[in-house]
Formats: sequence, structure tokens, C-alpha cells
Amino acid sequence: MSAPREPAVEPAEEPLRVVEFAPTDALLREDVKAVGALVGEILAEQRGPQFLEAVERLRRAAIRRRESDAPASELAQALAGIELEQAGDLVRAFATYFQAVNVAERVHRIRRRRDYERSGAGAQPGSLREVLATLVTQGVSLEELATLLPRLRIEPVFTAHPTEAVRRALLDKERQIVTCLIEDIDRGRTPYERRADHERIRLALTASWQTAEASPVKPSVADEFEHVSYYLSEVLYRVLPVFYELFEDALQQAYGEAAAVPAVLGFGTWVGGDMDGNPNVGADTIAATLAGQRALVLAAYRRDIASLGELLSQSVNRVGVSDEVLARIEEYRYLLPRAASTLKPRHADMPYRNLLTLIAARLQATSDDHVNGYPDASAFLADVLAIERSLAAHHGEHAGGFAVRRLRRRLECFGFHLASLDLRQDSGTHDAALAELLGDAQWDTRSHEDRAERLHALLDGSAPAPSTGNGTARPTLDVFRAVSRLRMRYGARAFGPYIVSMSRSAADALAVLALARIAGCVDDDGRVPLDVAPLFETVDDLDAAVDSLRALFADPVYRRHLASRGDRQVVMLGYSDSAKDGGLVASRWALQQTQVALTQLAAESGVRIAFFHGRGGSISRGGGKTERAVIAAPRGSVDGFLRLTEQGEVIHRKYGIRAIALRNLEQSTGAVLRATLRPRPPEVREERWRAIAAELAAQARARYRALVHDHPDFPAYFRAATPIDVIERLRIGSRPSKRATDTGQTSLPGIGSLRAIPWVFAWAQNRAGLTAWYGVGTALEAALQRHGRDALAEMARDWAFFGTLIDDVEMVLAKSDPGIFERYSLLAGELHERFHPGIAAEFERTRAAVLAIKGSDELLAGDYRLRQSIRLRNPYVDPISLLQVDLLARWRAAGRPDDALLQALVATVNGISAGIQNTG
Repeated sequence: MSAPREPAVEPAEEPLRVVEFAPTDALLREDVKAVGALVGEILAEQRGPQFLEAVERLRRAAIRRRESDAPASELAQALAGIELEQAGDLVRAFATYFQAVNVAERVHRIRRRRDYERSGAGAQPGSLREVLATLVTQGVSLEELATLLPRLRIEPVFTAHPTEAVRRALLDKERQIVTCLIEDIDRGRTPYERRADHERIRLALTASWQTAEASPVKPSVADEFEHVSYYLSEVLYRVLPVFYELFEDALQQAYGEAAAVPAVLGFGTWVGGDMDGNPNVGADTIAATLAGQRALVLAAYRRDIASLGELLSQSVNRVGVSDEVLARIEEYRYLLPRAASTLKPRHADMPYRNLLTLIAARLQATSDDHVNGYPDASAFLADVLAIERSLAAHHGEHAGGFAVRRLRRRLECFGFHLASLDLRQDSGTHDAALAELLGDAQWDTRSHEDRAERLHALLDGSAPAPSTGNGTARPTLDVFRAVSRLRMRYGARAFGPYIVSMSRSAADALAVLALARIAGCVDDDGRVPLDVAPLFETVDDLDAAVDSLRALFADPVYRRHLASRGDRQVVMLGYSDSAKDGGLVASRWALQQTQVALTQLAAESGVRIAFFHGRGGSISRGGGKTERAVIAAPRGSVDGFLRLTEQGEVIHRKYGIRAIALRNLEQSTGAVLRATLRPRPPEVREERWRAIAAELAAQARARYRALVHDHPDFPAYFRAATPIDVIERLRIGSRPSKRATDTGQTSLPGIGSLRAIPWVFAWAQNRAGLTAWYGVGTALEAALQRHGRDALAEMARDWAFFGTLIDDVEMVLAKSDPGIFERYSLLAGELHERFHPGIAAEFERTRAAVLAIKGSDELLAGDYRLRQSIRLRNPYVDPISLLQVDLLARWRAAGRPDDALLQALVATVNGISAGIQNTG
């Protein structure tokens, strides 16, 4: 898209620096230039030329600081004391530039894929075509692949943990910009069309500027549902059948014969079902969420049926139609007489169109809860399959069969539920409910074994039925009653696993079964119809997970439950709290060790363990490239299954644009295929590597905990040197930022009660990134001295686990800014001198160690695009960060009022998050 006038911002021709674009990125440069010019025009139009000049002065000052290593204090002085109204506008101006760069880069990913495929260079790395072609060369036969496909399962799960929750109105406007850029992706538009695109982009950007980034009120669970449902219903619903077409085409290319791919994709959500620490979630939100999802997917099906009705105009005097289709028309004439009366006489010879009209009426009856509606999704699927079979039998593949098959794919995945709703609750809540129901005030103090024995008595009926619970137990029982009732309405697939946070023993899983049984949540065979998934969160809990699961598998009551669930045990692994507990290296190593041990336990016990990865957006919370994480997982742990949480800005980045969502689904599936069918061969050096990794984990954890958990003054420093007090006031989620204590309070000053998301978010905001690297440098430096640089370089090169860890730390180091972090640290007064020197030294220690292992003089030397992306954003992020420091000081001095100062600070939080990404 070409802008009609010269850009106000031109990064590539900036006289203060030279940003080199690779030849393949020339069109990205043009897009950044054109959209950046539009942003400049809009700023001048909306706030005046003087405002635009002020933005430019700050941007140039930020570039001078970066390019000449000038201290942050010079730029900070230029920002000090800015009026509040101008401060908010400056932040929004820089954030608008981020939006332009972010969108241009995402669209360029689509362009690069097309260029790659057209170049004749073969399949794009990570694509299903490339993965399957590689598997063929590794000896994987079609028969071996066909054996895996029925149990292959990829399940992204969208959670209500937003660190960046873009408003629906802004999502729609961004989609308009993306559409314009994609339509001109190869510069094939006419001059008139490009001018029209220019105006459409200008309209979207201007309207975005005039729209507040966030609602003035704290979002409800319903608001979170609306946010997540955008990606499910507007993006993934659309791309899902394309994924299967790519998969089947890749199979044809690799093996030379067609093969049907079963339903391997599914989607889940926590929105409306995550009760852990959120008093706003319970039986009512569970029911409302499932009703909302059902309404969305039924509306989508009605749109598809209407399109098919226009498409399938075949006449019986031109082509055959199956008796099955004709019989259904007659059946529906009696079932839906009012709808049948609307059939047009001129369509009497068009059976498909008539049947689709009647199907649409039955879908509407389903939405209206009318008795003549579909009883379940399988009944609707039967109608769709009848049409698909008839078309296939009468030369209809290219006369609508393709479109019907797309609807069938969607229906197989989304049913009448859209996404499976996971339920999550803390084990302590279950214990409190049981203590009340059993009249046992000592329940919390009893041993795990004693609790398990008493729960057995409840489950086998040998103990008297407890009270129904009218106090604190009632909400818990109401949830299980809702599950029992709603399964009948929405089907078994409407619910995902029931996740037990802070699981520590077999009794925690048995408690779920007991509470469900007390509430009457059982199927016709008397079994609890839910997968119970223990969530192991801290490093110690991860270390103890194998003992907990071994005891659970040995428990006869629970083993009978497992048999009713197909002898499959879902185990959720907590990345967030384990890293907050022990630091990144200790967390990653504990997660690796736990997967190794549980995979071995699965082989011994005959229970298939399905790992559910609780990953966040930041590196500290398990973020990073999914494809690499799957390949780095222990051998045998993937086993055809990938379930992981997607949250915060990750959802928008990975699923905001259909083509990119499709690419992510391809990469995830390809990685699972590779890890399952041809995992890394046994490596004789791995025993030595694992010993070194254990050393690193122990040393890094000790260093991390000495600062974060053991130093009595660190909590005060943390609260002063980060904007945590602003983050706690953000209206970006329905859940409190702190876990409630036993006394019900949520305002403890320590680190322990703070949730992992705001903990990591705070250190990303102040540009330190401490949660991902503190302690790493100490451990790596000692390992380099003990084992030598060559040993660690070999580990990074040849061991996917360690290589991924080093790459992730390197990325956070590259996005961190010690100079700007120092400005935040100065806010801590006398605590600055006590903590900052040690933190700064650890940063440099980590940086030096990573560069030594990589054999490089520059961070991200091997990742040109990420290095360029960071460099393009820094001139816009840096001023926002330093402005945040100034505003923080003013706000705190004023007593932290809920006024315009706070609103300006909230704008800086959103701006920094958009600029650096990987924040929560």
C-alpha cells in the first residue's frame, strides 16, 4: 500500500542510524513506511503539528541514546514534568506506531510464506508438507502414520489471564487494516484500489485513536468471554477446515495417495470455569459461558447453511440425488410444517436447497430451545453427512461437496459447544468444603493417608452420606450440580478436565470424586464423568509429582475411575508458579524431570499420561516457540498429544490473523508428529548433560531464592522498583491479582501471595526481565569454569532442552534495558543501593555467559528478524518507559490517587506491553 504523501516517520532512512532490511523484507519496509506515515498524519490532524513535532523530538532523542550509548537520564529529563494530558497522548502516539509495526510484521509473515512456496524452494520449514516429507525420509510409512492419527490431538486452551486484552472494537479495526495490507500483499492493486485501501486504513487508525484502549470498568467474566470468543468464532472457526485440507494435501504429496485425516484439533477455554482465586466464577458463569458459546456456534452454522443453500441449486432432472436426502425432506415437512410452508414452488426441483432451508429452520428451533430443534450436534451432523454422501455419489465434489465437507469439519470440532470448558479450583477450597460437609474441623490437619481413607468410605458408600452443605461448601456443590445438568444439554465434550490447583497428594484427586458424588454428578453407571487433572505448580510439587501419581494409580477407587475414562490421566504442569518459586532454570529442569519420571510411570502402570502445559506469554511463564518446546520435550512424553494454555498477548499474536493462526496450528501439529513418530534418538552424552543441568538448576535456584524469597527487604524493593501498584489497579481481568490467604486477606506485602502473572508483568514493565535470568548467570558462570566453554556450547548445540533454554534467556536479555531499569530502581530510595548493584552484576554475568556459550559478540546475532524487530520498536518503547518512571514518582508522592495520573500510568502499562511483547 503506497501512501500519497511522504511519511512522518521513516525508520529505514533515519539519519541517526541505519536499519538494514534484508532483500526479502523490502516490502515490509514499504508497509512500515506507509502505515507509519499515516500515523504521523493522524497525529498531526488529531493533536496538531506541534504535538507531532514533540513526538518526533522524543523519538530522535531515544535513537540518539541507543545509537551513542548515551545515559537514560538525558531522555528522562526531556520527559520530566510533562502535563498529564500530553503524557497520555504521547503514550498513545507511540503505541499507535507499535500497532502499525506489529500489523505490518504479521502481514509480512504471510507474504514470506507465499514467496517461499512460489520460489520453488520446497515446503516451508515447520509446515505439514515439510514435516511429512521429512518423516518419509526417516522411514515412517503411511501405515505407521495412520496408526497414530486416531489418537493425535492438538488442543490450544484460551484462558482468562489477560496482560493485554484488546477491546473487541479495536480488534475489528485492526482486522480492517490487515485486510487492506493482505489484499495488496504482492503490490497487485490498481492505483484507485490502493487509494481506497489508504482511506480504509486511515479510517481504522483514526477511529482507533479516538477509541479508549480499555473499558473504564473492570471486565466481568462475560467481557472475558466476549474477548476470547472473538478468536474462536471469527478466526479459528474459519481456518479449521483449511487446516485439514492442508494436512490431507501434505499427505498426498508425501505418500502419493489420498488419506482422510480424522478430527485431530480441539479447542478449550478457562473463561467462566476458572474458579481458582476468583470469587466471580461459579455455577452461574459456567452455565452462562456454555450458553454463550452455543449461541455463537449455532449462529455460525446458520450462516454456513444459508451459503450452502445459495450454492447447492442442483435440479433432480439434471443430476441424481440420494433417497436419503429426499427422505429427510419429507421427514422435516412433518416435523417443521411452518418452515415447510415457506419452501418456494420454483425450488421444487432443488432438493438440496429445500433440505437446507429446513435444516436452517431446525437450527433456529435449536437456538430457541424449541422441542423440534436438534437434540444434539450428532443429529445435525447426520444431516450434513447425508448431503455430503449424496453429492459424492452424484459427481458433486466440485459442485458443492467441498463446501459441505468444510461445514462437516467445523461441526466435528465445535459441536454445539464451540470450545470445551475446563474447570479449575484450588485443593484448599475442596478441603474446606469437605470439612464442613463431614463436620470435621480437623480435616486440614489430617494426613494425606487419613483423608484418602475417609474419602474411600464416602466413594464406596460405606460411610453415611454427609450433609448437603449450606455454607462455604454450597458453591462447590453447585458447580458439580451444574456440570451434571449441563452435560445433558450440551454434551460430554462441553467440559474439559477438572483441574486441581496446588495438588500435593492422591487425596486431592479423590476429593473431586467425593464432592462430585455428593452433588449427584455421576453418569448412568455411577461414575464421575470428568477427567480429574492434578496441577503441580511449585518446584517441590513437581519433584513430588511422581510419588503423588504412583499413589493415585495404586488406589483401587481411583483406578476404577480411570478405567471409566479410558485409562488416561491428564496431568497439568505449572510453568508460572514454579518459575516464581525457584527461577527459570530450576523450573525448566523440574518440569523436564517430572515429565521423564511420569512417562516412565505411565509405561509401568499402563495408564496413558496426557501432559497439559500451563504456559504463559513470557519466557518466565513457559512462553516461547511452541514448536521448539515440543521438540525439546523428553522422549515419549508427547505421545501424539499437545494441550497447552494460550493467554494474554499471545492469543492476539498467534490467533489474531487467520493465516497466522493456520500457520501456528500447522507448526504445533507438525512438531507433535515429529516428536511422536521420530523422537530424538538416545544420546550417550545426555547422562553427562543431565548432571550438568542438575547442577545449574540447584545453583540458579539458590541464587534466585536468596534474593526473591529469603531477603527480608526485597518485597519492599520490588514494590518500589516496579509498577506493581499500578498493575494491581488495572482493570484487565476479573480475577484478583493476589491469592487470598487463610484469613481471607489479599493485601500482603510479600511475594508469596502475589500471582505469577503480575509478578512477571511487573519485571517486564520496568525493562529488567529479572524473572527470566536472575540466578542464571551465576549458575552458568560456575559451569563454564567447572566444565569449560566447549562442554556447554555442545549442550546448547546438540541438546534441544538446553539450547531452547539458552535461546529463551538470550531473547529476554535482548529485550531488557539495564539503563532504563536503573531509573526504576532509583524510585526505591535507599533500597536502590542495597539491591541494584547485585542485580545489575547478575545481568552482566548472565549476558557474558550466554554470549560465551553462543560464541557471539552480540545478543541475537543468529536471529536477524527478532533483532530488527526489537530495534524498530526501541525508539518508541524507551520514552514510554521513562515517562512511566516520572509518572510513578508523581503518583506515589500524591498518595496513589485514582485520578488522571493513574489513567496516564495505565496508558504507559498498555504501551510498554504492546511494544516489548512477551510480557505476561
